Amino acid sequence: MAKMLSRVAPWLTSARPAGPAAGAVDAAGGSIRPLTAEDTAALWSLVRPDPVANVFMAAHLEAAGTAGPTASGARILGCFDDGALVAACWAGINVVPVGLDAVRGAQMGAYLAAANRHVSSIFGPAEGVLGIWSTLQHSSADPFDVRPDQPLMELRGTPAVEPDPSLRFSTPEDLDALVPACVAMFEEEVGYSPLAGGGQHYRHRVKSLIEHGHSVLYRDAEGEVVFKAELGNVSADAVQIQGVWMNPAHRGQGRAAAYMAAVVELSRRFAPVASLYVNDYNHRAMAAYRRVGFEQVGTFATILF
Repeated sequence: MAKMLSRVAPWLTSARPAGPAAGAVDAAGGSIRPLTAEDTAALWSLVRPDPVANVFMAAHLEAAGTAGPTASGARILGCFDDGALVAACWAGINVVPVGLDAVRGAQMGAYLAAANRHVSSIFGPAEGVLGIWSTLQHSSADPFDVRPDQPLMELRGTPAVEPDPSLRFSTPEDLDALVPACVAMFEEEVGYSPLAGGGQHYRHRVKSLIEHGHSVLYRDAEGEVVFKAELGNVSADAVQIQGVWMNPAHRGQGRAAAYMAAVVELSRRFAPVASLYVNDYNHRAMAAYRRVGFEQVGTFATILF
């Protein structure tokens, strides 16, 4: 894991006055500054054209209603050309670009490096993520993993296979069985346990997903979790499916596609488009997603610390 860096930039700890130049830092061809509530409409204009790639930011804007400072301490940084917002980046414990090309991504990475921000991950559209990393890496702790090619896939319309009717939304009574399944998925995907620093925070995260109707699963007659997934980011336009996991004892039986089709159908309670991104080397998962009807519409990248 990356070490906590000592100096924190002022924009992370205090509010900035409103105004187009508040807290701005010059970058080649424009400037970067934290967004305020007055920038909300401009940020939406960046997010709306690609609701699948930008579902993380859309979900935040729908919940918070503003591009201004968040209760968690995260800020949204904007890239400006001649006073116009042309790209943005969520800057919290995670870093998530919106509309950043390679050049602006590199400028954003340099800005974040100057802020000495502790980051757990950078994820989103690959060009922006890798652009950020091209400069941030020179002052960052070594990453745990770099995943530069993650197909971003979506499904509009009816799944191509029949959904398994046994899949359902999780309930509070599922929590004790679901947490170990979520831990197992996390360890397979990331390589270490989410309980390493204590399990209460992670358990609360799973509980919150259940309470928001963002967790789905199938448990067999003995109560064992056979399959589970989360609706990780949810906006009015798109749902990003995450945390897909099949119990190892039930793999290789050809059931994954029907379960995924059921996840898509359940996700339609929230939005018309189901999406996900997957590691390019996970050929079995990609084959199952394509069988369900998912098609690649872009490429994500992830840097894990």
